[in-house]
Amino acid sequence: MGVTPSKVAKRIAGGSFLIESRSPEEVFTPEDLTDQHQLIAQTAREFVEKEIVPRIKEIEEKKPGQLRELLTKAAELGLCATDVPQKFGGLELDKISSIIVAEMMARDGSWAATLGAQAGIGSLPIAFFGTEQQKQKYVPKLASAEWVGAYCLSEATSGSDALHCKTKATLSPDGKHYILNGTKMWITNGGIADVYVVFAKVDGEKFTAFIVERAFPGVSPGAEEHKMGIRGSSTTPLNLEGVPVPVENVLGEIGKGHLIAFNILNMGRLKIGAGCVGGCKYLLLEALRWAKEREAFGHKIADFGLIKEKLGEMVSRTYAIESISYRTTGMIDALLEGIDQGAPEAPRQIMAALQEYAVECSILKVMGTEVLDFVSDETVQILGGYGFSSDYEVERTYRDQRVNRIFEGTNEINRLLITDMLMKRSMKGQLALVPAAQKLLDEILGMTPGDEMPEDRPLAEEAKLVEGAKKVVLLVAGSAVQRYLQALEQEQEVVGALSNLVMEVYAMESALLRCLKKLAKSAPEACQSDLAATRAYIYDSADRVEVGARRALARIAEGDTLRTQLSVLRRFLRRMPPDTIELKRRVADRALALGRYPFV
Repeated sequence: MGVTPSKVAKRIAGGSFLIESRSPEEVFTPEDLTDQHQLIAQTAREFVEKEIVPRIKEIEEKKPGQLRELLTKAAELGLCATDVPQKFGGLELDKISSIIVAEMMARDGSWAATLGAQAGIGSLPIAFFGTEQQKQKYVPKLASAEWVGAYCLSEATSGSDALHCKTKATLSPDGKHYILNGTKMWITNGGIADVYVVFAKVDGEKFTAFIVERAFPGVSPGAEEHKMGIRGSSTTPLNLEGVPVPVENVLGEIGKGHLIAFNILNMGRLKIGAGCVGGCKYLLLEALRWAKEREAFGHKIADFGLIKEKLGEMVSRTYAIESISYRTTGMIDALLEGIDQGAPEAPRQIMAALQEYAVECSILKVMGTEVLDFVSDETVQILGGYGFSSDYEVERTYRDQRVNRIFEGTNEINRLLITDMLMKRSMKGQLALVPAAQKLLDEILGMTPGDEMPEDRPLAEEAKLVEGAKKVVLLVAGSAVQRYLQALEQEQEVVGALSNLVMEVYAMESALLRCLKKLAKSAPEACQSDLAATRAYIYDSADRVEVGARRALARIAEGDTLRTQLSVLRRFLRRMPPDTIELKRRVADRALALGRYPFV
């Protein structure tokens, strides 16, 4: 099952969306999926419908052997090895194919977590960073699910602060083994895994990754955790008591484990965001079906305005994160185009591409998980008491999705990372963010009010609003750096607010460019739902940008400076709001007519 690499017009610098304008042709959208992509989606969807859906109750109840059996069946279709080179038993697909599979698997949270660990963080560290001998020994068996993999980073006292781990590795007197001692926590697949990628500190100082087999003496998974959600997945501690790990099982370099840990998390964030898109689409199916069937006061509840408002908002937010997902992944594929994934230098190139778009991956992770949280909550509300009952799958889905904001770096950590990574890229000369912000601050005093004539092109006002939102980010970023300098990281509320603005800009522009790209290729009547969802999202997003920026600026400045900045803020976001109630009604009506998410 091969696929042609996804293409965008040119290779684009990560984070540059803040200071550069993109054309619709430069972004990959769901409407650009090839026939091969569609075949992969169909294969994954049919697997879920045939193998997962009938067994959801058994998965939830942890039927012995169930997960391993399902992993083996998934592996027969290549679903455990989309990112693995062919020479090691993988499919060597593009990353668009990877996120398609992640999206399809989201039908059940427990299964999605199990497969995600197997196909991602449980095997890719070895596939990307292992020696040739390590790859030959482990990767084919992980790709075929003969062996199950797990990733062991967190500890009881070092969840988000992963580098503060206490698990130690000491070289044996004969120099043939590292002796590992410690306990890892919250290990997905922990109770069923054969191979663990374990992070420990050599001599208590050098953060390093090791390949640890379950069969090694002293390795013992703890009891299964009793969890709020994803109850069917295996989550256990991993106890390591004097475990002798052969020196040839050191993964990567001594003291360079952080490179493996954090680069693999970029891939995890990309896939968890894509999975959230799939989760939103499934929940929309349930919400729409219920709204069309349930009656109250002599009407189907789908006829009520407040229900339509919920459905329209659910669809428009899903449209935005879906646009982010495919745009980000398309850019990654553009950097990887033409690379032989089986070549020795390929892992370095893949990691470089993921690192280039680490900001965008974090944005997708945060926004995807928070939109899914919103959609799941509204779905429960639409079903009412039935949504609260465990007799209906919506209740389980509501519980399952909650962990997503903790997985792959908490959303708070990712918010700190977004701003931090952007600032570091600017300081290194990779992104001219700070100079652009400084230039804007210098120009503010010379600005004069004016009413530009609207351009006669589709979504011209919305495009102008997106550009204004970018200037707002530069205004807040420049003011924050000017005020706090190196102490900015201590102002976490400001950093978080700035990251929120960055995320809103990326989502606004991604939805806008996607819609414009479809408009250029389709008849106007075929794009009415796209237009309604895009406009509704952009204007709601502009409201959030204005409130968030005002809050941050009030912390940063005061007096005449603050008054000037607030005046500039209003100018950047000057808008005549459309009737978003009507826009969301149109989106809801289209979704109700189709009985599903109304795009692609």
